[in-house]
Amino acid sequence: MTQETTTLAGQAPPPVRDWPTVDLDGTTFDPHLAELMREGPLTRIRLPHGEGWAWLATRYEDVRLITNDPRFGRAEVTRRQVTRMAPHFKPRPGSLAFADQPDHNRLRRAVAGAFTVGAMKRLRPRAQEILDGLVDGVVRDGPPADLVERILEPFPIAVVSEVMGVPAADRERVHAWTREIISTTGVEAAERAKNGLYGWITETVRARADSDAEDVYSRLGAAVARGEVAEEEAIGLAGPLQIGGEAVTHNCGQMLYLLLTRPELMRRMRERPEERGAALDELLRWIPHRSSVGLARIALEDVELHGHRISAGDPVYVSYLAANRDPEVFPDPDTIDPDRDPNPHLAFGNGPHYCTGAVLARMQLDLLVATLLDRLPGLRLAVTADQVEWRRKTMIRGPRTLPCAW
Repeated sequence: MTQETTTLAGQAPPPVRDWPTVDLDGTTFDPHLAELMREGPLTRIRLPHGEGWAWLATRYEDVRLITNDPRFGRAEVTRRQVTRMAPHFKPRPGSLAFADQPDHNRLRRAVAGAFTVGAMKRLRPRAQEILDGLVDGVVRDGPPADLVERILEPFPIAVVSEVMGVPAADRERVHAWTREIISTTGVEAAERAKNGLYGWITETVRARADSDAEDVYSRLGAAVARGEVAEEEAIGLAGPLQIGGEAVTHNCGQMLYLLLTRPELMRRMRERPEERGAALDELLRWIPHRSSVGLARIALEDVELHGHRISAGDPVYVSYLAANRDPEVFPDPDTIDPDRDPNPHLAFGNGPHYCTGAVLARMQLDLLVATLLDRLPGLRLAVTADQVEWRRKTMIRGPRTLPCAW
């Protein structure tokens, strides 16, 4: 990969921009990403870890193209030290995130039944029961309460644990591992957490080889026993699904912060409950839910885009956050518009790697917002907005605490 061979004749390559990982308070859009968006649809970046540079696509249509085009693959990333945000990178066989076709569909089939619309409809009453129990405790104890600690962390942990099949006695330590894995504090701590989590997953999958239950670990144990997936694939597949509950905590934290700091938005959500779904879609589009970018792809052949040649072997990132602010698709994109229609946001990704747990995540967000607004009248921050503490050194952004009264 060289700078000279990645562009068509007559067009200079875009400069390589360093993109540091910065801790941002509130729902501030990353200024480094904003600058890259202004430079053009296709830029080049160097992140804090890994090696070399990578292309970055920020326009909506380009993001959709790259994420749904077999000329860009994920499997090759596992064999490279691509420039990246996280200090630790040790993908495991079986991870859906790094699987290309046909392996991707084979692996996804092993767990897909646990995340269907029908499965989520069956789960919804149980999820509401879990949430009601948590809110009952908050109401009983009275204000103030840290909603992250009391609701936004324990609820997704409990729900994803129900789906995955994590026994109640193991849930807290599993959560401790997943929380450490998504941090960017250091290689050693993340490695210990991964060893703990994946060791536990190995034991659990093996123990459920003869199970006919519908939780994810039972499905994986049975799939291994039938020879449909290898044991190491089942383990690599389960890990990211288990970690997925962290995103709901912090996405909902950002949404609630916006409601609590924008009275007109809170009033709208309370007075027009039948339109909450559309408003949540707009918040999903708008919130800067992650730091930097996620996982790279590798060009498997030369691809021409916007007058540049992306050469075979070049790493390529897309930014869903940037795509969701593309003014060609979302007029006045920096404004939260609950009436935005259509709203084809890419908050859950696109193409074959569209989030496996998207229906589950959306159900939890619906329940959290509706239940908290309906059961905590007059919900408001118990501190000033600038006193809300935000997470540091993390891939997924959100408030660390959310002290509230009602």
